[in-house]
Amino acid sequence: MSQNHPALPEPRRWAMFAVLLVGALLPPLDFFIVNVALPSIQGDLGTSSSAEQMVISAYAALYAVTLTTGGRLGDLFGRSRVFFLGLIGFTAASLLCGCAPSPWVLVAGRALQGISAAVMAPQALASVQAIFPESEKPLALSLYGAVFGLASVIGQALGGVLIALDLFGMGWRAVFLVNLPVALLVILFGIPLLKRTGERGSGKLDPGGMVLSMLTLALLIVPLIEGREAGWPWWSWLSLAAAPLLARLFWRFEGRLARAGGAPLVNPAVLRAPGLGRALLIALSFYSIGSFFLLFSIYLQKALHVSALDAGLVFLPFGAGFLLGPLSTPYCRRHLGEWVNPIGMGLETAGFLGLAWLIAATPEGMAPATRPLAVLLFLIGFGQGLALPTLMKMITGRVAPAYSGMIAGIASATLQISTALSVALIGGIFYTVLGGRDDPAAIAHAFIVAALCIAFCLGAGVMLGMTLARRAATAASTRGRVSGA
Repeated sequence: MSQNHPALPEPRRWAMFAVLLVGALLPPLDFFIVNVALPSIQGDLGTSSSAEQMVISAYAALYAVTLTTGGRLGDLFGRSRVFFLGLIGFTAASLLCGCAPSPWVLVAGRALQGISAAVMAPQALASVQAIFPESEKPLALSLYGAVFGLASVIGQALGGVLIALDLFGMGWRAVFLVNLPVALLVILFGIPLLKRTGERGSGKLDPGGMVLSMLTLALLIVPLIEGREAGWPWWSWLSLAAAPLLARLFWRFEGRLARAGGAPLVNPAVLRAPGLGRALLIALSFYSIGSFFLLFSIYLQKALHVSALDAGLVFLPFGAGFLLGPLSTPYCRRHLGEWVNPIGMGLETAGFLGLAWLIAATPEGMAPATRPLAVLLFLIGFGQGLALPTLMKMITGRVAPAYSGMIAGIASATLQISTALSVALIGGIFYTVLGGRDDPAAIAHAFIVAALCIAFCLGAGVMLGMTLARRAATAASTRGRVSGA
């Protein structure tokens, strides 16, 4: 019997998965919701521009560097147990943020939120590979992808509503304190389920690997997040140069530990699974869209003078597409198989090319036609939502369930690195093309160049996805001939 096809699936797997999905929802929701609250935070606490940036970057950086460790902890000590540990930490950190008396207490709370979010978030993705039979994985992965669409749809809107309502005079603090009742409900209903499951991993911690992994990712992620805002100081270049050297040291350390019979944080042998390297490269190109939200907002507000609220509403077709795309994935997989991922990313590529053309064809200072813009944004969101579940399956489905937490953490960290690279590199191209100008024509031209760069990166992912799809089709054809012989 194959290790990937358990005879008796976990009977409470869907209930467990529903609880774990909260851990996938809260981190992106908290990112979107806090973006809206920054002006109110600045007005209340008097945060400097550097402290304001740290409210975002402390969370993003520590979340990214801890994901691999968080995923592996689920393998070793049980996904449900580690999830609740992360959720309790996230709740406590949210309370600290909501009660913060000063900017730097808020930054400390955001850092703790990032670490605890990285502990709980990978457990939902890891559970798909570990507890679901093959027939149910497409639906589970689709629901996992839909969670990200839901976060993008409601995140910014919910933040604006909470601040506008000013419940009990809490103001911006409500965007953090709203996590508390959600978390308490999950703990209340989830802990009894946890006690019944008895799910437990095995193995020992790899503290050396954890430290080297987090340092390596920090050397890469922190300068990408902070470098452009700081004017690319010397330390950012030194950090980026040191990252591959420390990565090599980490890889050798994990290899020696595996050969000695230990339990490495990242097992090099597992990462040599056929096709896994290409799948991770696709993930690295997947969130090249990360810079789009920032740059398109700049275009809307500075070139077209759209209000912040109206600019947020412009993104709703994208969010609707991102919500519907994953829900369509199981149907598409039945008819298109492994081609769903390159088709989804191909729709994104076409959407960005169309967006660049639409803005280029729009007279200076005028807004693009509403209906074509909404269609293109929906197409981009739908394509990304369609491609995400199949991308996760392409990555997590290539390793044994015992390493599902490890690969879930690696996949999530790769997506975070993709976002940081997009903001740093494509954002850098945008500002380089813009130069010192701020007139509508210059902003529109810089955005068009950035949109074409995003389309190029997504197109590279499409080509890689097509090679994996062809391999899968060839392998399936070969199996069919052998079984028919």
